[in-house]
Amino acid sequence: MTAANIDVLVVGAGVTGLTTAVCLAESGRSVLVRTRERPAETTSYAAGAIWGRVIAAHERAAHWGQQTLAALKPLARATGTGVRLVTGMEATRTWSPPHPWLTEVDDFALCRPAELPSGFVSGWRYTAPVIDMPRYLDYLVRRLHRAGGRIERATVGSLSEVAAEAPVVVNCTGSSARELVPDNEVRPTRGQLVVVDNPGVDWFFAESSNDLAELTYFLPHGDHIVLGGTMEPERCDATPRAETAAAIVRRCAAVEPALARARILSHRVGFRPVRSQVRLDLINVDGTRIIHNYGHGGSGISLSWGCALDVLDMIESRTATSS
Repeated sequence: MTAANIDVLVVGAGVTGLTTAVCLAESGRSVLVRTRERPAETTSYAAGAIWGRVIAAHERAAHWGQQTLAALKPLARATGTGVRLVTGMEATRTWSPPHPWLTEVDDFALCRPAELPSGFVSGWRYTAPVIDMPRYLDYLVRRLHRAGGRIERATVGSLSEVAAEAPVVVNCTGSSARELVPDNEVRPTRGQLVVVDNPGVDWFFAESSNDLAELTYFLPHGDHIVLGGTMEPERCDATPRAETAAAIVRRCAAVEPALARARILSHRVGFRPVRSQVRLDLINVDGTRIIHNYGHGGSGISLSWGCALDVLDMIESRTATSS
């Protein structure tokens, strides 16, 4: 594949970029992903991750979420995808109703007060895809290659510099869109989590809140379990902080005591691309269609397939809108 015969150039190789590239390549288009970082170096690699915890706004978010759920469920029945269906609980420390789109999950049920962990006042149970992101990103890379797509390591200085390389450029650069577009609405928001040996926990827990700097969640992935987490706007330190890790373990152990003495395997830090609203639109620049697909906050995995399908629709319909 050379630049002369690329149908689509996707910039960025996190979960949004790779999912979009897979969707386009499987539609029969020649796709090149250009990325500064390997998938294993992206924020997506550091994520928990679970479908359904939405920290993003858009009128089509519920639609994107349902499309993504439909795409992830079959992957839980396949080997090597990193996707598993897990039943668990989402809860709040102040009374709050569940997000409307969660109530449509087949086994959704409100929790009784006696079922809630100490300190939480409302909650609900459901089964959702829980995703081991290192394995899932590897799976997406393999799937992209099977469809004929390719990944190239290179830095993109501006979208105008790559506009001449393909008739369509899709910007999936996450937090880097702040400088690349440029878009000052994008706020890189630091998240830290801890990976520990799984002492036998087979359910997930997720604190439901978009306003706290410290969140409590744990997501089991077989022999290990991911504990989180933090939401730290404008913090760009990629070094894990020991005191933050210790606080994460304490909060998770308060919900599930078996986690208190679990052996720590690793620490992860990533930067969520938080924006007032997801940006998904198409503009024409000197004859090249540029599609922006970024600003998903902490909901990249939850919205990934729905957004990718909208990108495909934009390309096929040739409809241009501005943000």
